[in-house]
Amino acid sequence: MFESPVEEGWRYWVRWQVPVCGLIIAIPCVFALKFIRKSMTKPLLLSDLWSTHWRHLSPLWLLLYRAFAFVCCVQLLYEIVALHGPFVFFFYTQWTMALVAIYFALGTVVSAYGYWCPSRKTRSKTEEDVKLMEKDLKKNVDIVKEDTIKVQNECAQQEFQEKAGCLGTLMQMAYLAAAGASVLTDVVFWCLLVPFLLGENFQVSLLIGSIHALNAVFLLGDTALNSLSFPFGGFAYFVAFGGLYVIFQWTVHACCVNWWPYPFFELSTPWAPLWYLGLAVIHIPCYGIYALIVKAKYSLLPRLFPHAFVKSF
Repeated sequence: MFESPVEEGWRYWVRWQVPVCGLIIAIPCVFALKFIRKSMTKPLLLSDLWSTHWRHLSPLWLLLYRAFAFVCCVQLLYEIVALHGPFVFFFYTQWTMALVAIYFALGTVVSAYGYWCPSRKTRSKTEEDVKLMEKDLKKNVDIVKEDTIKVQNECAQQEFQEKAGCLGTLMQMAYLAAAGASVLTDVVFWCLLVPFLLGENFQVSLLIGSIHALNAVFLLGDTALNSLSFPFGGFAYFVAFGGLYVIFQWTVHACCVNWWPYPFFELSTPWAPLWYLGLAVIHIPCYGIYALIVKAKYSLLPRLFPHAFVKSF
């Protein structure tokens, strides 16, 4: 029997496994946070956030898809919380589904903004340019003033792109972290838990199966439509998300909870460092699987649909 962190008190947290496991989690998270801090300075193009890679597919369909996926994710979370209570958020699965819902919420807002606002902005800007040209012709404004107006317009456009890039960075962070987390959640559930633990004490209901499948399905559908990049450096967001979950588990167990949602989080066993090391390492293939899917998208779809899919250069 494993010892309870609440019943044993502070003695549970002074065993040698705790600092070793803490370092296994902390070191990757520190490097991930440093990378995230640097990546925040790189703005994203607004068009990459809401446009599609399909030549004859309107971005409106991507907007509707993201809104539909967001509603479905929220509905699944609502049903499982209503059935089992808020303690379900002790599990990584619900964290993943919540992150997927956040991504689709941001994606819906950005898609709506990108679909409607640029056309209005372009139209209003064109009208303003025509009026300025007429004034210049009437008043014989010199070339210097025209250059000044042009520079001001470019500065205003750059400021607009920076604001869009800030929201886009948050959106891409959620996208990259949710992609890896969905693969991790579904692989562990369908490849480890279901084959070995399925029985009288563990049953897969329609709701549980949907929670562990639709997260990846919705993201894959969005990936097939969107123009977002999937850099390997985005692995840092996935690592930071996993580290945040471990910190949450340790915090609640140090305060009031005396059970672990997953047995491999137990710190009283001498095998704990190996379990934590395995958890850290498994993030690499999980993120790599989704990265390969995105790579296959850009290599196979242009061959299968040469006249419909827009190539990336």
